[in-house]
Amino acid sequence: MPSALVVGYDPRAIPGVDGEALRSALGAELFRFGEHGIDAAMTLIVFDASAEPALVASLTQQPWDVVIVGGGLRKTEPLLPLFEQIMNLIRRHAPQAAIAFNTSGGDSVEAAQRWL
Repeated sequence: MPSALVVGYDPRAIPGVDGEALRSALGAELFRFGEHGIDAAMTLIVFDASAEPALVASLTQQPWDVVIVGGGLRKTEPLLPLFEQIMNLIRRHAPQAAIAFNTSGGDSVEAAQRWL
């Protein structure tokens, strides 16, 4: 069974956003992976000292076939240093994995399928 790791910014850390509602939507997307025969996990990080250890732990949990990096990490200019860190951690700790990008939390399965 192919495997995918989704990396996103924790919506509970975004001021003015209903983080729990967004997490619920992300959970539904994670469930959709199983419906498509893909073993998937999700790691939600924040821009602080916990980001690197959390991501490294997820990246090394198993040999992922694809790592999907969420739009919230790529499209938010103040998070550019975090995005760079994520890309380099993927390259270092999951070199076998393809890297994919979603446009929203609702199309991560399709982003993974492009590379599986």
